[in-house]
Amino acid sequence: MKIQTLAGLVLALLGYAAAATAQTYPGKVIRIIVPFAAGGPTDTHSRWAGQQLTAALGQQVIVDNRGGAGGVIGTEAVAKSAADGYTLLGGNPGPLTIAPSVRQQMPYDTLRDFAPITLIARSPSCMCVHPSVPAKGLREFIALAKSQPGKINYATPGMGTVGHLGTEFFSTLAGIKMTMVPYKGAALYVVDMMAGNIDFAYVQIAQSAPLISAGKLRALGVTATARSPLLPDVPTAEEQGVKGFSSYNWNGILAPAGTPRPVIDRIHAVLSKPLHDPETRKQLERQGFEVAGEGPAEFTAFIKTETERWARVARAAGIPRQ
Repeated sequence: MKIQTLAGLVLALLGYAAAATAQTYPGKVIRIIVPFAAGGPTDTHSRWAGQQLTAALGQQVIVDNRGGAGGVIGTEAVAKSAADGYTLLGGNPGPLTIAPSVRQQMPYDTLRDFAPITLIARSPSCMCVHPSVPAKGLREFIALAKSQPGKINYATPGMGTVGHLGTEFFSTLAGIKMTMVPYKGAALYVVDMMAGNIDFAYVQIAQSAPLISAGKLRALGVTATARSPLLPDVPTAEEQGVKGFSSYNWNGILAPAGTPRPVIDRIHAVLSKPLHDPETRKQLERQGFEVAGEGPAEFTAFIKTETERWARVARAAGIPRQ
């Protein structure tokens, strides 16, 4: 048999197998691994995705929270899972686009080991302090931090997360030095912050808004380039003199590299539909999210751009690899 004929037969069989896989998928429970503790934005968006997939595919989707190492542990678990569409990742910039610039060794390569499916949304945060901190805005806070270098602590979901690099980016531009306290998830450090054990932290806007209204946290500024409709009276960092600063979290769904393209396309179709529905978009926007809905190609390009951006921030902040 000629090599060309054999190659054509192999390709045909692979195409048939992929089509058959898509037709029978899903045949069992789907698991979305969230690499952080329950309650944070990655967990919220992953559970939303799970609800959409359960309703559309008629198969149970469970969320498996595996926090630790700034999200690297749970993310690695997905990278090493079978590429069959039954293990997905609740993606977050920390372990995917930031950790490669601040860790000596990575157990996976983001662009090589994952198949991006859908970018769900971006979400800015509110830069908050405990009410006992004697600062009403970022200018006062910066002056306070400069007067006592390293004495103010800030919480993050771990090294190499948006809370870490975003705060270091802010600190570099503001000319201040704070001390990081890592947690396994944002929901955990918010509790400690309300108890007065943490001075400063990024808190998701939807989560922080009611706590600010209740006087449990104080807002200093938002990390977006424009004010949030949920906190219209809170100015951006740029408005308060921190020029060139912005920082966003984002969340999306990814699969292990090698997952059959028909399966990826099916998952994307399910998640993309509500994300382009005007009413769904309004609901998410009212929670402080900037809705996306991009597909595999656009999501892949976005991840590449984000990786390059955070590498520049890490270099500018002088953050050593650990």
